[in-house]
Parts: sequence; structure tokens; C-alpha cells
Amino acid sequence: MRGREGKGIFLLGGEQRKIRMEKRTRRAYVAVMDTPTRHIAADPVTAASGTTTAPGTALRPDDPRLALVRAACDTLRQRAEPVPLAELAEAAGLSPSHFQRVFTRLVGVSPRAYQQACREQRLRGALERGVPVAEAIYEAGFGSPSRVYEDAHGMLGMTPARYRKGAPGRQLAVAAAQTSLGWLVMAATEDGVCAIDIGDDREALLADLQRRFPGAELHTPSDAVRQWLGTVVAFVEHGGAHPALPLDVRGTAFQHAVWSALRELPPGTTLGYAQLAARIGRPSAVRAVAAACARNPVAVVVPCHRVLGRDGALTGYRWGVDRKAELLRREAARMPIG
Repeated sequence: MRGREGKGIFLLGGEQRKIRMEKRTRRAYVAVMDTPTRHIAADPVTAASGTTTAPGTALRPDDPRLALVRAACDTLRQRAEPVPLAELAEAAGLSPSHFQRVFTRLVGVSPRAYQQACREQRLRGALERGVPVAEAIYEAGFGSPSRVYEDAHGMLGMTPARYRKGAPGRQLAVAAAQTSLGWLVMAATEDGVCAIDIGDDREALLADLQRRFPGAELHTPSDAVRQWLGTVVAFVEHGGAHPALPLDVRGTAFQHAVWSALRELPPGTTLGYAQLAARIGRPSAVRAVAAACARNPVAVVVPCHRVLGRDGALTGYRWGVDRKAELLRREAARMPIG
């Protein structure tokens, strides 16, 4: 794919061009999981022996807990029906509560959320292969089509039938810039930003965009989109007011409520999932709030990095836990004193 560089911002060249990129394997940013909802790693705990996971999560390669959690992940990926926590814990030789803590600590999400993410990934893969919608739903492990249709915009960003066709005719402007946190790729419609991703490999990020919108038509970014990208880059590098950009993101009413609440958090502040649930008037929906944060398609602008786990622990972040830590560090350092 040809492009041109200008003022540090990569702009896709040509007009009304469909994406024609070679699909490459994403080079994983070193973290326990890339994301619990879009890219379930083949071995999500391998990186737990690295050095860039959340504080307290790095483990020695010979730590027996790695093998236990890896085996549980294999079970959750392979089984279509829900796997009880008690069954996983018994296989690991741990109590259910202890196993839940160990698994969540290493993988970044609970076993239940991990299996749900596996189902969603299977559904996307089946639809991308052209499998009929009803067959794809059952192949993915969903017991009822109604569950998928109720949350289709949260899982897919559109209806299953439209996703299967590759969102034909959707007009997207795409631009990217290299930052100190890696490449930042933005996709936008004329109504607003619909995706922002951060990663080490620009081509991998663009290929992922192709996978999500295979039938979309790409256009050279307008001056407005270039300005939006520049605003986000400036905030990442230098701070200032939070980017108040227009959004054009697909999701359920609940997810939009969570994302809107996140955008009201000023830089330098953090809160827990329970606090966020209370903010939107759904104090008992802590798990659903965590899932909405995980499905956030717009990095930085919808600041899900400001949500922490219990006791202030860093939890899974689809763009890398160390990036989350660095964003929080920068925002805290830029807070006014007094």
C-alpha cells in the first residue's frame, strides 16, 4: 500500500481505494494478553515471564502457575459450552477463589470473560470466512442467536449479516503517526473517529483495520481528520486538555454510557470498575462495565486506561499494560500542584 509522509503523519494515498494489504501476524506488545475481546493470543500467559506486565505479575518461566493457567486457557478455547469455574479450579488443584485470582492476575480478565472473548473471536472468524450467520453463531458456541443479536454492535460493531459482508460501502479515512508509545492509527468517518489503535507495527495495525472493515472504502484524510490525529498525538506527547473529538463508534446503549462516563474523567484521575458502574447508575453491573472498557475501540480519546483493578492494580489493556502504565504516569506528572 502506498502512502506519503507529512509532518510525521502517515496519510494513505489515493481516493476511494479499498484496503489491499497483506494480512500479517500482529507482533504482540509484551503483555499477558493483547486484548480480551479482539485478539485472544494463542498462548496468553507466555508473556507473564516478561518484564513489561503490570506490577507484581511478572513470573519466572518455571513458575508452575503458568502451566496451570495455560492449560485452563486451552480448555476455555476448545470448549464451546460454558466451563464452570469449579471444574477449572479442580483441574488446577486450587480452590475456585484462589484459581480465579491467579487466572485473572496473569491473563487480565476472568475465566468467564476469557471464554466469552474466545466465542466472539470464533464468531468473527466464521463470519469472515463467509459461513452463514446462523451456522457461525452455533459454531462459535453461542447457545442462542438472540444473545448475539442483542449485543451485535458490542461484539461486531454492526449486525452479523453486515459484518459477514465486510461492512460494504462504509467510507473511512485512515491516518497514522509515530509516537513515543508506538504507531497510532486512526480511522474516521465524516461524523467522527471510529477507531484508534496503538502498536509497534504500523502494517499490523492497518491489517487489523482491514480485518475489522474488509469492505470499507478508504479515502485520503481530510484536514479535519488530520487535525484530530494531531490533537491525539499532541496529548500523548505533551498532555493538556483531554481530546474532545467527535466519535462515530458502534456499541450498545450500555457501552456508550460507559464510554461517555470515561470521557468525563479528567487526565490524572483514576477510578475502579465499581466506581465507574456507580457513576452510570448501574452499581451491580461491574462485570458488564469491565467488558465495555475492554471493547473500547478508541484508545486515549475514550480513556479506559484510567480504570484500575482492585487495590489500584493495573489490569489488562488491549494496547499493552505497560502503555497503560506510561499513560497514567505521564498524566499524573502533568497534574497541577496545589
